[in-house]
Amino acid sequence: MEVRSTYKYARISPFKAREVTREIQGLPVSAALDLLTFTPKKAAFLISKTLKSAIANAENNANLKPDGLVVKEAIVGEGPTVKRIMARARGSASRILKRSSHIRIVLSDEIAIETREARKAKREHQKKGPKKAAKSGAHESAARQSDKKSAKPKQRTNTDK
Repeated sequence: MEVRSTYKYARISPFKAREVTREIQGLPVSAALDLLTFTPKKAAFLISKTLKSAIANAENNANLKPDGLVVKEAIVGEGPTVKRIMARARGSASRILKRSSHIRIVLSDEIAIETREARKAKREHQKKGPKKAAKSGAHESAARQSDKKSAKPKQRTNTDK
């Protein structure tokens, strides 16, 4: 069963908040809370607030125990941007964009736990795959080039002038 919680209009850039949410995806709830507690970022506090709300929703609305819950998704979407102006030299002005974000956390009790080490190994394995294909493609093109060079050019005769 899935339980979700959303924090709308959080006054933080989505780019900064996504950095923290990437770390907690796939972790058990207790490990995610520990990680957020010791992360020295503003986003960690806001995400931990949302995670605690999702845990409370799971306990009260879905009658689930927080011990078996896993962070299935932690998504940060873009909220409205407030535009401000800052005065610059010679009477000009530049824009200041004050970004906001919507933080959505989905907890589940049905997903297998994937550790950070497993995710890292998976990413490295995916990076190695395309490199091998690119290398084999380079060898084939080099072989074609050598075939073209080995073909003898036509002999010129006096009549070809």
